[in-house]
Amino acid sequence: MDWKKKLTSRKLWVAVADFIGMLIVAFGYAESVATQITALIMAGAGVIGYLVAEGLADYANGTTTVVTEAKVDPAADAVEIKTEIE
Repeated sequence: MDWKKKLTSRKLWVAVADFIGMLIVAFGYAESVATQITALIMAGAGVIGYLVAEGLADYANGTTTVVTEAKVDPAADAVEIKTEIE
């Protein structure tokens, strides 16, 4: 399985965001909370996709390596993205 391709797939992130949004509503939280968390997931997915694509392009050119780590903390309603350029 090509994980780089999967992680940059919009379909995957839409499915993940939809699933988590539905779980939030199913557990009794307000739809506004589900909407905010879904938006955070999609924003994070966009950043991750961009960074992976740029890292792959730079790697193909032999110029730069980009390492990205994303941590989602639903309890704190936070997303932490750490990027290192080597």
